[in-house]
Amino acid sequence: MTTVELRSSIMADLYQMSVEMLENVSHYVRQLRRHTRTVNKTADKEEVPDIVLSLLGSGTSVADDDLNARSRHQSFP
Repeated sequence: MTTVELRSSIMADLYQMSVEMLENVSHYVRQLRRHTRTVNKTADKEEVPDIVLSLLGSGTSVADDDLNARSRHQSFP
């Protein structure tokens, strides 16, 4: 096998691998979108904990030592 033939063979193999990889990624994204749609349709609206809201900059502040938001009625600056 000559160098040119070897390079052509390698290039053909790489091209086939890239096509297969693209197909696999496309399939993964389709499955992920399908799963996301299913989860969004069946998910109930859950209350977002105050600690998460405070980390996002909205909601009421939560004390540093109250990570489970058990002291909800206290106000913090």
